[in-house]
Amino acid sequence: MSAPVTVVGTGVGAPLPAGVLAGARLVVGGRRHLDAVTLPEGAERIVLGPLAPALDAIAEHLAGGRPVVVLASGDPGFFGIVRVLAERFGPDLLDVRPGVSSVAAAFARAGLPWDDAVVASAHGRDPRTAANLCRAHPKVAVLTGPGAGPAELGAALGDLPRVLVVASALGSGAERVERVTPAEAAAREWGPAVNVVLCLDETRAVGAVRTVAGPARRPAGWALDEAEFAHRDSMITKFEVRALALARLGPRPGDLVWDVGAGSGSVAVECARLGAAVTAVEKSPDGVARIGANAAAHGVAVHVVRGTAPGALAALDDPDAVFVGGGGRDLPAIVAACARRARRSVVVAVAALDRVPAAREALAGAGLECGGVLLQSSRLAPLPGDVTRLAAGNPVFLLWGLRPAAPATIPRGSAGGDTDSEGVTQ
Repeated sequence: MSAPVTVVGTGVGAPLPAGVLAGARLVVGGRRHLDAVTLPEGAERIVLGPLAPALDAIAEHLAGGRPVVVLASGDPGFFGIVRVLAERFGPDLLDVRPGVSSVAAAFARAGLPWDDAVVASAHGRDPRTAANLCRAHPKVAVLTGPGAGPAELGAALGDLPRVLVVASALGSGAERVERVTPAEAAAREWGPAVNVVLCLDETRAVGAVRTVAGPARRPAGWALDEAEFAHRDSMITKFEVRALALARLGPRPGDLVWDVGAGSGSVAVECARLGAAVTAVEKSPDGVARIGANAAAHGVAVHVVRGTAPGALAALDDPDAVFVGGGGRDLPAIVAACARRARRSVVVAVAALDRVPAAREALAGAGLECGGVLLQSSRLAPLPGDVTRLAAGNPVFLLWGLRPAAPATIPRGSAGGDTDSEGVTQ
């Protein structure tokens, strides 16, 4: 016995399965889906707009034992309406018949495997998350929407060495697949036909054979030993300090993190290993080179800006979190500049006691909730005669400011499959 709600993904240019509409008393879908089919005699049709009326109509038909068909784009279980229907009616009432997703079709047109791709939806969402994923990962598919298409993505990426593959009207006679730079994408009007944008670092677009699909496996540990990084004269954030700093920064995929006064870039690299996009700011030429070498050694992307804070921060995109590991006499001004722009947190490592009050004042002055500890650790060290001593490290103050949490909001997403340009936000 078939389920009362049949959810059909039309695929990329694929026709509806034969007989799928037979007996349907209600057909729900985007306008272009409904205009492309012949409804059974007497069947009601609802063009998807706001979801609530459509869901209420489906519920009414189900209560009366009348079959319902929902038409969607691509694979309706992939960023699509299956989630909403399953939450409202339960998965046991759904007969889902997926089509080819726009993401799979776009990678096929590009001639690339996508088992190692990161997929993000920018439909009805802040495009910052998608842009940060493109900064951090070599292969990203972005499902687009109004105000979050190729132009906005290209503008956010700026001069990042990426290629954008823009796939429009997939599967139709008007299908178009174009390769452009971020700057070229930003300078164009793309219209509503764009399905998906692939963002590729072509030097890393074809990786090794995978066992598990998705982005690179997350590290099993963090707070790496200092020996894992090239550094100058032990001028590196020690792993004990790094461990707590990472806990307060909370780097994750879709975030942008600044590492200001990055030195060796150990904090920047660790944040990138955890999936965040990272911009490291360093004033010395040898430091810039060292950060690049450390990022390459760990297989992550870190955007390095040579400059002196706070001036060098003005041109950067607003971060989610900031680590300040240097600054000298300019530390209060640097912390204040970071605290004004950070969306979530600022963490400051300070060796000099005299600079702690001013740093705390800068955090509090930007409306952050402040905390801090004095970290003073001793590591086990061998002595002659097969004995062990405690070797004390220099004490470090770790201060942090956290942005007060905003009231929770209901997530928004697409009601179609694949979040194409005709999807409806929840």
